[in-house]
Amino acid sequence: MAAYLVTGGAGFIGSHLAEELARRGHAVRVADSLITGKRRNLAHVSSVEFLEGDLADQAVAVRAVAGMDYVLHQAAIPSVPRSVEDPIASNRANIDASLNVLVAARDAGVKRVVYAGSSAAYGDTPTLPKREDMPPHPLSPYALQKLVAEQYGQMFTRLYGLETVAIRYFNVFGPRQDPGSPYSGVISLFADALLEGRQPTIYGDGGQTRDFTYVANVVDGVLRACEASSVAGEVINVATGDRISLNELLRVMNGIVGTNVRAIFKEPRAGDVKDSQADISKARALLGYRPIVPLEEGLRHTIDWCRSDRAAAER
Repeated sequence: MAAYLVTGGAGFIGSHLAEELARRGHAVRVADSLITGKRRNLAHVSSVEFLEGDLADQAVAVRAVAGMDYVLHQAAIPSVPRSVEDPIASNRANIDASLNVLVAARDAGVKRVVYAGSSAAYGDTPTLPKREDMPPHPLSPYALQKLVAEQYGQMFTRLYGLETVAIRYFNVFGPRQDPGSPYSGVISLFADALLEGRQPTIYGDGGQTRDFTYVANVVDGVLRACEASSVAGEVINVATGDRISLNELLRVMNGIVGTNVRAIFKEPRAGDVKDSQADISKARALLGYRPIVPLEEGLRHTIDWCRSDRAAAER
């Protein structure tokens, strides 16, 4: 049994990581400011130790990593639009906090830090699929901040010997992704709209494509990165290696829900990219990673969860 810190562990992806680690019998500590996370995301995982605090405060970061073997650094404000609106607050959450975690992990003798990177770092480079050796081209403060934090991790590996791995996520979706936030992923927003019989909003013409990745695939990839050999300092895509347009996504989700709702189209948002698809050959080679849940199965799980969550809220 090992001791794991999951920063941002009351959030969407972090809570799934904490849940799976606890299921495997590990000691789990969650550090979360609850700015975007929710305690109820961990209500079913009784064994988790919870530390509320802002990791941009160095003292909080030091307390969080004390006694930990591994750090899964998920804490962030994961929103392109929000970073465009308020780049200073986004920078504090995404860079200042990350640097604090790295320094604290170095000083505490942590075995490895696995960082939640983002496919946003690739920007609008036209080549598909996106490979880790492609030059980055961030289009938003969020994308730049995630890239800088990746580079900080690589520098800490070279300079201090702290093992770090950055896992680049591609449009992760699944249960507990909050549809009530305007910054939520499009799948949670689509699901909420379809279940209410509302028209969802698409920014752009709907032809833009994404490599939507069910959260269980990301959890598998991240936990593999904790134990894989010879990966310190690496940046690795974890996704499905496929892509689907938003128009096609809405068609598939309409089919699952049993509706025929059309979208409302609005102007594209600043900082959004046109197309995104991961090359996952590096994850296969270094982590033994394969996607375990395909898109449509993940969509069904997510819509089922949305239904049950709505029913629970109405009781």
